[in-house]
Amino acid sequence: MHMLVIEDDSELLNILRRGFEDEGFDVSTAATFHDGALQAEFGEFDVIVLDVMLPGGSGFDLCRRIRSHGVTTPVLMLTARGAVEDRVRGLEAGADDYLAKPFAFRELLARVRALGRRPPALVDDRFQLEDLEVDLRSRRVARGGSTIRLTAKEWDLLEFFVRHTDAVVDRASISVYVWDDNHDPFSNVLEVLIGRLRRKIDDGFTPKLIHTIRGAGYRFGR
Repeated sequence: MHMLVIEDDSELLNILRRGFEDEGFDVSTAATFHDGALQAEFGEFDVIVLDVMLPGGSGFDLCRRIRSHGVTTPVLMLTARGAVEDRVRGLEAGADDYLAKPFAFRELLARVRALGRRPPALVDDRFQLEDLEVDLRSRRVARGGSTIRLTAKEWDLLEFFVRHTDAVVDRASISVYVWDDNHDPFSNVLEVLIGRLRRKIDDGFTPKLIHTIRGAGYRFGR
């Protein structure tokens, strides 16, 4: 797996690089906003680990920038602050996961591997609902004939909905699939992610496909 680590703390950057290389990763590094943006936009990576505080700009702005340039590589943000507001801000910028410092390398490793996983197809490769078309093999999405770009976590959420079309699913089930067993299903990051997906596949289209079922969860379907 080829990953990019963007971190301005040289000691931590070297620790992460050596740790991931020992686990068999091919690691590229950057220490500034500018260098990180160039590598993220023009390189080919499976996962990006991105610090919030960088010389030249914030990790939030960098994540927002690469998403606007069509980069869909999974992004895990590192922050020295664990406040919910910072986690939500990262997700709204397009990040797929977050981890507050200080952290255990084993947890970071597990999260990076989870972001790089590609679950096997359990339904037909090509799925269509109304004018929404989803290709599970190529991970391509279109609605009304227009291609929709999704981040890794947005894709995981949509894939979960596709696999549970017309079923009412609760927050905990979604959270375990999209994140892991340790994710807090009662935090509001799930609503942020669902809001992002809704804006991409429902805004401007009829009928709406993502439905909130009050007191029960969500349903994906007509």
